[in-house]
Amino acid sequence: MAAPRFLVLVGLMGSGKSAVARRLASSLDAALLDTDTMVEETSGRTVREMFADNGEEIFRAAEENALRSALGGDGRAVIAAAGGVVTRAQNRDLINRARHEGRAWVVWLRTDPETLVKRVSRGGHRPLLDDDPRATLQRLHEERSPLYAEVADTVIDTTGISVEEVARAVAGAYSALDAGGSGTNG
Repeated sequence: MAAPRFLVLVGLMGSGKSAVARRLASSLDAALLDTDTMVEETSGRTVREMFADNGEEIFRAAEENALRSALGGDGRAVIAAAGGVVTRAQNRDLINRARHEGRAWVVWLRTDPETLVKRVSRGGHRPLLDDDPRATLQRLHEERSPLYAEVADTVIDTTGISVEEVARAVAGAYSALDAGGSGTNG
């Protein structure tokens, strides 16, 4: 069985999706598609600006368009899906359809909320974390974990391991698909 052409990374902000996707795209000789970047390039505004100017709902609609575009592309690609992409049922349907058609393999980069707080404190581009990052990340973790589980083929816990180690684990599981393995991990 050949590995699906789309390797999709899902998880909360700070789980390492963008950093891991960059390494994977390079090592797998695949295109890199980051839905947040796609939204920013299409709109000409940052995620923060979109939230401030138009609200979360408009951003989520743009995010859905980016996901649809990424999953509709040609060739092999690593897709770093925005952290909230799973909050819309239609996005979960898009991902699950691609999975069931054999076009996508989805990895949930699961990270404990305390680690996420440490990681996201370095950047100011996360509008959902403006008030209380710790409480917000805990709430998002509780709300979104079942949604990530719904779309994931496998789970990699990124707590306490480096981006390079996560990328190696994902690449190994993905490569096992080409060899006929299940590519699952927990």
